Amino acid sequence: MKVIIVGGVAGGASCAARLRRLDEKAEILMVERGPYVSYANCGLPYHIGGVIDKESSLLVSSESVFRAMFAIDARTNCEAIKISPDKKTVELRNVSTGEVTTESYDKLVLSPGAVTVRPPLPGIDLPGIFQVRTVPDARAIREWIERGSLFLAGMHKYSGFQTVRPKTRAVVIGGGFIGLETAENLVHRGFDVTLVEMLDQVLAPLDQEFARVVEGYLERHGMRLALNDGVAGFKQAANGVIDVETKSGKTYPADIVILSLGVRPDTALVKAAGLEIGERGGIRVDDQMRTSNPDIFAVGDAIEVKDFVTGQWSLIALAGPANRQGRIAADVIAGRDSRFRGTQGTSIIGLFGAAAAWTGASEKTLNRIGDKDFEKIYLYPNSHAGYYPGARPIAMKVIFRKSDGRLLGAQALGEDNVDKRISALAIAIQMGATIYDLEEAELCYSPQFGSAKDPVNFAGMTAANILRGDMPISHWESAGKGLLLDVREPVELAVERAPGAVNIPMGQLRARLGELPRDCEILVICRSGQRAYYATRMLLQNGFKARNLSGGMLSRYHALLLEN
Repeated sequence: MKVIIVGGVAGGASCAARLRRLDEKAEILMVERGPYVSYANCGLPYHIGGVIDKESSLLVSSESVFRAMFAIDARTNCEAIKISPDKKTVELRNVSTGEVTTESYDKLVLSPGAVTVRPPLPGIDLPGIFQVRTVPDARAIREWIERGSLFLAGMHKYSGFQTVRPKTRAVVIGGGFIGLETAENLVHRGFDVTLVEMLDQVLAPLDQEFARVVEGYLERHGMRLALNDGVAGFKQAANGVIDVETKSGKTYPADIVILSLGVRPDTALVKAAGLEIGERGGIRVDDQMRTSNPDIFAVGDAIEVKDFVTGQWSLIALAGPANRQGRIAADVIAGRDSRFRGTQGTSIIGLFGAAAAWTGASEKTLNRIGDKDFEKIYLYPNSHAGYYPGARPIAMKVIFRKSDGRLLGAQALGEDNVDKRISALAIAIQMGATIYDLEEAELCYSPQFGSAKDPVNFAGMTAANILRGDMPISHWESAGKGLLLDVREPVELAVERAPGAVNIPMGQLRARLGELPRDCEILVICRSGQRAYYATRMLLQNGFKARNLSGGMLSRYHALLLEN
């Protein structure tokens, strides 16, 4: 059996190595049009920033390794230019010489990846404007930072004492993963960074109230944000400066510009071969990674995948799913009955020592598809036992079915151990777990690592209280009319207070129930929701109509951000 794999990096390289482990006799040819068969493109922003110093550290594997370790014919600078499904052949072009050869196949695996969105804007090809997609891209950016203009060359060698250091300026266009990570690394390299984003928030998968918190954090670390404003074009100014012009009419001068406008599936080769393209513009595959031609498979950023939670087709350009898809394609080619379960879009991004992470469906996604069978909670547990030094709060939003408690999605922000909470919830979602399962989950505990009631348990207990009727809740944006009861201590009100709220500290509430009305609903708040829960239970058992405002004053901060 002869298998040709078009594209390396994550999906294609994983498929090739897995297939060899399963079939020692198969003839495997893997072609990659770039100079590297497999590299860590997720590490590119950190190479630009100098965190990953050596370019060689980004190179995961090489042609020689694939040949020696796996007996795979790996060819770089080799581009597939035509597929003939009826003949079962692929035409290959040597990028260096232009020579075209034809190879036959029994099975074909396509891993062409995605291409960077690069609209035909005025001046987009000016020197100093870069994208971050490949190792040569990162190399070019580093070289430009060091000597792209006389000013940058001088600043790179800048030394000595001076009271006012001249500023280098960067404009990053796009507020997704690569854009934000590159922006952060340019800040670390001493640039004044402006981020221009056409949407009204950064990190589109996040619900807006959590994105607002991320934006505030970025601004506190010196980044300027220009949201809801797309780029219109670029002009060359004096001394090598580039003027970035936006659709709102503003101009941002820059010594370097990073384009991070997203990616789209690279499907030109597939379309020419007559294979099916899905509604989102990616290659349509089944759960065994087969395309509309049973002898041709596709994996990675170029394909459409089923969203595990919503069941809808989606485009997910992530390394984890691409690697798993490559393995599944290899399994199926080797005769195994492997199937791709779909993806939840589980992701994390680190920014200035903090992290934002998410998995599963967001609230806005559920609203967009018309799914109303869900409830959400906000909670703010410590990353580990509060009495052990270094504990930091984690802001969490957990979404679940009202009808059966099934976990649908989660988002988290924080400076410590955000990743392991979202990873645990991601596994729970994939296993079809409910919030009742989270209550009973047995997780690692030691004071420096977690709490006896881990944030994952805490989320399950809080959600289960709601579904069992123990804690009716409401949210700031939909609270409606009622008496707002604040059960915090007076000293806390000196820091922040909700207008119109009646304050009865939790410790005094039992003795002062007579001061509260029984003819209207009481909306109970505290700092984060825990004392409000205690108060709500007390009020309900004493005949009052009461609801806990989920997340308390901390989630009110989210609501105020959205209002402003």
